[in-house]
Amino acid sequence: MEDEEDLEKLVSDSMEPSGAIPYSPGLYINAARLKRLRPITLISWDIFKFPDSKMRIGLTLAAAATLVAACAAADVDPIVIKGSKFFYKTNGTEFFMRGIAYQEDYSSNGTISGGNTYHDPLADTTACARDVPLMTQLRTNTIRVYAVDPTANHDQCMQMLSDAGIYVVADLGEPQNSINRDSPQWNQEIYSRYTGVVDNLMKYSNTLGFFAGNEVTNMPNNTEASAFVKAAVRDVKAYIVQKKYRPIGVGYATNDDDLRSDLADYFNCGDAASSIDFWGYNIYSWCGTSSYKDSHYQERTEEFSSYNVPVFFAEYGCNTQQPRKFDEVVALYGTEMTKVWSGGIVYMYYQETNDYGLVSIGSDDQATKLPDFTALSSQIAKVTPSGVAMASYSPTNSPQPCPTQERVWSANTTLPPSPNNAVCDCMVKSLNCTARSDIDDDAITTNFDYLCNPANGDYCSGILANGSTGVYGAYSMCNSKERLAWAFNAFFMDQTRNNPQNTNPCDFKGAARKQTPESAQTCRSVISQAGDSGTGSITSAPSPASTSSGGGSVSSSTGAASVLAIPMFSFGMLRMAGYITIAALVGAGLVLL
Repeated sequence: MEDEEDLEKLVSDSMEPSGAIPYSPGLYINAARLKRLRPITLISWDIFKFPDSKMRIGLTLAAAATLVAACAAADVDPIVIKGSKFFYKTNGTEFFMRGIAYQEDYSSNGTISGGNTYHDPLADTTACARDVPLMTQLRTNTIRVYAVDPTANHDQCMQMLSDAGIYVVADLGEPQNSINRDSPQWNQEIYSRYTGVVDNLMKYSNTLGFFAGNEVTNMPNNTEASAFVKAAVRDVKAYIVQKKYRPIGVGYATNDDDLRSDLADYFNCGDAASSIDFWGYNIYSWCGTSSYKDSHYQERTEEFSSYNVPVFFAEYGCNTQQPRKFDEVVALYGTEMTKVWSGGIVYMYYQETNDYGLVSIGSDDQATKLPDFTALSSQIAKVTPSGVAMASYSPTNSPQPCPTQERVWSANTTLPPSPNNAVCDCMVKSLNCTARSDIDDDAITTNFDYLCNPANGDYCSGILANGSTGVYGAYSMCNSKERLAWAFNAFFMDQTRNNPQNTNPCDFKGAARKQTPESAQTCRSVISQAGDSGTGSITSAPSPASTSSGGGSVSSSTGAASVLAIPMFSFGMLRMAGYITIAALVGAGLVLL
């Protein structure tokens, strides 16, 4: 029975510090497991089995009181970063991820199946109640989610995960609102989405960190996109500081290809304010029967031995040979790799058409363990990674040098400007010709195609961004409608001056309209710094207004809305019963011998 297994591990697994509470010197009780036990099991159990001595220990009144306090503690110990390691904040023990990628109908490259919506896994309480117990069977302490709805309520799923001692690494983007490798932008729309996710998840102590991008640059012809992702890293980090949130990492997840060294150097180089806090590596080079050397794990470990922030496998688990054996697990958590790597995240929980699943979900919405689940369970049970204590750890690694711009690598170290809605608002108000408020996406695209074609004139220099040259228009960070308004106005002013035969240069088939420009005192400096062409640098600007509502996100109708009516039973009711049971034991003065 699962309860019996939890009882066996109540103390034997308690060397893991997350949720552990002291019982006696050197001995700890795993509170997370305790909270999952049914009260009747707790009453019937009268010995703690320690792996070394099998000694029997009486449960004293003091210990029972400690257990009550443990059950009441809802939060896990936050994870912090020091040098190239993760640590539990309170006791300073090194943290190694034993993770699973957890998102239905979502590919690791940021694409989705079945349309442009996504299913938010942290808003689906029914699925969480079904899946979290299975995750605990795999000793999972971390999940990675690729897209969450920043407007949804994630309290119940995050609590279930917290009760199980599971942390969350969340990607900030979603398929329709993230940095696109083919036409990269860092603008107000994406910024609002990213900071909305931060606002939504920062209230949970088991939020471990955020990915500002996943495999955005994957070919030599799209390396300039990395400049936009690095700008996102810079601005999300600044936002976290501005909002006075607890320290938490913002990183990037990369694929395993010939650009790996340039990518790792680029995101790590320069000042700490704009460089990543951790590095995720999506690696599938250990396939079937392999070895530390043949899989190139040894080579990658040597390459990252001088990295000055934590590195981990953001995805792993090659499936070219099935069922997967997961032999790499022992190597990943072995002494050769744990000096450099902070564990990894298996891809993935759900069985999809790509055939990477650990479980399959049937038409009855029940989960069935697949052979990969059994294999991973067997391998993960073998590992007990040991690390260093935070107090005695003195980091010595330094940031990497920035890669040289050449034929293969083109991303400039000069990054796009930070989105600032106050600046964009000033710009729009200063125009004589602007976009209509009800303009649709098709009209925006059509007019951009015309106005930003150099053959038709220079109307877009103030809104274009080039990650290779490092040249960015002052308003390139505004949203699409605001940028189009700038282009409309540039055309209008040009035609008014140079083509009087055009009697209606502010129309564009009803997409544009004239307005009386405003020039507020707070905006005059902004407009002056940007200049008439919009190519100047704005070094002094009004503070941006808060817009992190997550606007632009697309959430599946099968996500939060369909599960809000389902009560949280799986842990909340059991926890209350646990309080009553232990309180009764304490009140009666009962000591189990």
